Amino acid sequence: MNKKLSILFLAIACLLMRQEIALAQLPSPSHGWNLGNTLEPPCGEGCWGPAATQALINQIAAQGFNTVRIPCAWNSHANSHTYAIDPVYMARVKQVVDWCIAKNLYVVLNDHWDNGWFENNTFTRYDSRLNSHLQTLWQQIANNFKNYDSHLLFACANEPNADTQPKTAVLFQYYQNWINTIRATGGNNTTRWIIVQGPNTNTTKSYDWVTMPSDPTPGRLMLEVHYYEPWQFVELTSDQSWGNMFYFWGQNYHSTTLPSRNPNWNCEEAYLNGEMDKMKTKFVNNGYPVLFGEWAADKKPAEPDLTGGLIDLNYASVTYWNKYVHDAINSRGMFGTCWDINGRIFNWTTGAITDQNMLNAVRGTSALPRPPGTL
Repeated sequence: MNKKLSILFLAIACLLMRQEIALAQLPSPSHGWNLGNTLEPPCGEGCWGPAATQALINQIAAQGFNTVRIPCAWNSHANSHTYAIDPVYMARVKQVVDWCIAKNLYVVLNDHWDNGWFENNTFTRYDSRLNSHLQTLWQQIANNFKNYDSHLLFACANEPNADTQPKTAVLFQYYQNWINTIRATGGNNTTRWIIVQGPNTNTTKSYDWVTMPSDPTPGRLMLEVHYYEPWQFVELTSDQSWGNMFYFWGQNYHSTTLPSRNPNWNCEEAYLNGEMDKMKTKFVNNGYPVLFGEWAADKKPAEPDLTGGLIDLNYASVTYWNKYVHDAINSRGMFGTCWDINGRIFNWTTGAITDQNMLNAVRGTSALPRPPGTL
């Protein structure tokens, strides 16, 4: 190969590397975790469970997680007239963020449910007062964190209640102003990765209705969706008029003795892969990384028809779902932070592991096999 061709190929390789680095806003492979039900209760930290501890954060890092999503309730800790955020709450959030960054963890900071002041807005029309409220809160947050490096990412909301395309268009008007507000604060916020949430953080609705907003800083905008499907398996804890619980998920985890608790619609591996492919095709392939900000399945509570070996089959199936989602996200170059609360996998106070099998699953290490015998 002559010298000119060598230089040309080197230049192309460098360009490709620059593009790859531009998308490396979160560690890959992605092993993410949520500090759930902790800093986002409107009634204050400790209201829904133990306060966060440095021991917990240290354990998260020790177990191989590389990203922490911290749900917050800024408006619940702000003056109801001026929207000035309580400096004590601000300092507490910063303390937890600092614990994470000290362990080289990346942090996604959002405004969560927060009594629904933003995300439960009807989004039927644009409201300048709501927009001003959003901007006032986030100007304060952005200014307090403007000197933090790329380990910190901002996410505007949680699960905005936009269930139609016109409502989604209104929602994204607020996002556009939010983006401009963050960038205008300067410092590292000029280039910080920032995240907007799809309508209802739903994969199909995002695929169908979302047109990403513009950003003064190109290549620093991400979309967030959540994945809790099928809800009847993942989160439903009692039978409902619209549908009963599924105890089992995955083609190799079906019950032969209790088939009524197997999924009764196409919502298993093929469906999940299709939803993941939608996100990669529309967003990742067009330069917008995707964060699955919440996903997790939990075992079912005690039920009259969930006994003996079927309990083990349900538990194994849950670990399989968690690992399958983790792997599906990572295999497409996307990012994920599994949902967790005190006691599900860790003791929030001491950091002790409470369920090693679930930890293995959400980290993508292993899932429990189907228990032996006919179940």
